[in-house]
Amino acid sequence: MVLLPTDRMDSLFSPRCVWVNGPIIVGAGPSGLAVAACLREQGVPYVILERADCIASLWQKRTYDRLKLHLPKQFCELPRMPFPDHYPEYPTRRQFIDYLEDYAARFEIKPEFNSTVLSARYDETSGLWRVVTSAPAAGGDMEYIGRWLVVATGENAESVVPDIPGLEGFDGKVTHVSDYKSGEAYRGKSVLVVGCGNSGMEVSLDLSDHGARPAMVVRDAVHVLPREVLGKSTFELAVLLMRWLPLWIVDKIMVLLAWLVLGDLAKLGLRRPTGAGPLELKETHGRTPVLDYGALARIRAGDIAVVPAVKRFAKGSQVELADGRVLSFDAVVLATGYRSNVPQWLQVNSHSNKLTTVPLQQQHWSESDQSMSN
Repeated sequence: MVLLPTDRMDSLFSPRCVWVNGPIIVGAGPSGLAVAACLREQGVPYVILERADCIASLWQKRTYDRLKLHLPKQFCELPRMPFPDHYPEYPTRRQFIDYLEDYAARFEIKPEFNSTVLSARYDETSGLWRVVTSAPAAGGDMEYIGRWLVVATGENAESVVPDIPGLEGFDGKVTHVSDYKSGEAYRGKSVLVVGCGNSGMEVSLDLSDHGARPAMVVRDAVHVLPREVLGKSTFELAVLLMRWLPLWIVDKIMVLLAWLVLGDLAKLGLRRPTGAGPLELKETHGRTPVLDYGALARIRAGDIAVVPAVKRFAKGSQVELADGRVLSFDAVVLATGYRSNVPQWLQVNSHSNKLTTVPLQQQHWSESDQSMSN
């Protein structure tokens, strides 16, 4: 990239502009790193913009201690560099971070950290993308200009906090799962976990492991699948079947296997969606199936309670549920997901073919509230 002086091409560029000879990549998570590595291998210049001060900030700063990949490592490795042989089949959070840092070092990926994208628009007159960032460390706003824009920010940029009546008046501690680290801080306490996705299930399990009394809110129907069937990853099995069978048949096989392995979950308060299968729901609505590896056993044992939707938070520490019950809790963990922040800054027009978005294969079954996979 080349920093243009303010007295050149004033008709096209504003002050503090950077011309990028190759793609402008937004996001230094796994997808952004993979794109950068492949471009470098082909000798293509690029710039990678990252709003945090490190790579893979979701994994480094907003994940809980016990987090592991839910998918086998061969489905989660980045291009041109496999996981180390000594890594387990499901690497831990720390192992995955180490892998990503080694990946960035190997391919000499050096993002522009602390660069928050404020806007990105395609200039039809010049045929170029203009990406404006807030970069206090660089002395103010910067504008990056180039022919290509790659959006690699993932689905989990912003925490989603639901608007539940009375939540702001709850006496106990309220934490979004992005700030949750360990159940140790909740030992001996009753905790309401709002959300039953992969994060909700795993946080409930973690709380139970640390001697807390979790109650998990299950508002909607959800597909729960075993993480493995006969020692084989459920995801791997689905990928294999998809090579030969249409999606709707694979969905039926997945649901049948889940029923055979996990039993009738309706008895536990977990309803399966009617009609659409787990793969179809992920494909059409972005709703990820939950992969179980321990939470259901705790629910059956009574260590994790399942409760219906929250109607409102009453005075003090009381919570009124949809079925009319009023229960008291010491704390609340909101496992209510994330959303993309791309619509806030990306100005899309008829030239969106100049834009590339980059999902990774492992995100297909990732929990939308915890990046990649849990």
